[in-house]
Amino acid sequence: MTGLSHLDAQGQAHMVDVGDKAETTRIAIAEGNVVMQAATLEIVRRGDAKKGDVLGTARLAGIMAAKRTHELIPLCHPLLISKIAVDLTIDEALPGVRVRAEVKMKGQTGVEMEALTAVSVACLTVYDMVKAVDRAMHIEGIRLVHKSGGKSGVYQAEQPA
Repeated sequence: MTGLSHLDAQGQAHMVDVGDKAETTRIAIAEGNVVMQAATLEIVRRGDAKKGDVLGTARLAGIMAAKRTHELIPLCHPLLISKIAVDLTIDEALPGVRVRAEVKMKGQTGVEMEALTAVSVACLTVYDMVKAVDRAMHIEGIRLVHKSGGKSGVYQAEQPA
C-alpha cells in the first residue's frame, strides 16, 4: 500500500495539491442497499409513504449530496461535476432498495467520494422516509464498485458472493 496523500511528513492532514496533475475524464460508481421488511417495501413501491415519493426524493437527495461533498468531507476539493446519476431499484430478494450512483467529470482529481456520498445520502433518505413503519431497516454494502481516470487507472470491484 502506498503512503496517504492527505498527510504531510509530520502526519498533519492537508488538502492535496492537484494543480500539476493531468486533466482526465474521471468516473466513479458506488452502490449500497437499504434492507427493510417486505411490507415496508410495498409502501415504497406503491408510492404512498406519508412523507411522499421515497425513490424520487432519495434520488434528488443523492444528487444534491454529491454536489456538496466538499462541504461535508473536510479535505475534498470542490469539483465541476458533469454528470451525477442516482438510480434506485426495488429488489424483492433483499427485500429493499438498491442504490447506485455514477459521477463523472473531466479534471485533476477523482470523484469517488462524490459517488459514495450520493449513495450514502440516498440510502439515508430512503431510511428517513419510511422509518416510522420499519425500525428494523438497515443500510448495508456501501462501497466503490468502479473508478477510472487519473494515473492510477481503472479499479473494478469483484462482485460479492
